[in-house]
Amino acid sequence: MAHSNILLDSNAYFRLARSIHPLLNQEFGSTKRYCLYVIADLEKEFARSRRLQNKFSWVDAQEYRDNRACKIQISRKDQIVIKQTYDHIANHARTEGLGASSVDIMALATAHVLDIQIVTDDQDMLALADDFGIATSTTLGLMRLMLDTKHIEMDVIRQICEYWQYERDIPANFRRDYSAFFGEDPPPPF
Repeated sequence: MAHSNILLDSNAYFRLARSIHPLLNQEFGSTKRYCLYVIADLEKEFARSRRLQNKFSWVDAQEYRDNRACKIQISRKDQIVIKQTYDHIANHARTEGLGASSVDIMALATAHVLDIQIVTDDQDMLALADDFGIATSTTLGLMRLMLDTKHIEMDVIRQICEYWQYERDIPANFRRDYSAFFGEDPPPPF
């Protein structure tokens, strides 16, 4: 059975990969299959940023590097179109005053050209995706999908959200969205 690819932006990956491992290239779902990927530029972004390396030191562990090694397949033709789309989205972001990084824009361009959903909590990325008709979800939305497809249990979601609060790394609209997706108040931080 074919699966639907879903692309994670860097932040979604950093928020989920430690708690749901292996996260990438693992099919889940029964009636409809899903598979998560990141773009290759995540590696460059991580390598360039001391802040990310310090905050997410686990990302450099071999088991996580191995999990990221399998990238989404992109034809040469699509790679060319992605580069053109990147320029278009980058120009639009500048015009609109939206603060998306080059890696964010590459992820959006990739999702747009491949016509796949992107998971992000970044408000500027969500606005850009909306402007270009790119399907989106948030990390909470992705966890709801994983719960619905029995890929993870509600206890895992609660633990992840407790940790986000402990780290002071919660997505925008966290409390409202958590309640809407899961029908309960978010767990308190531990």
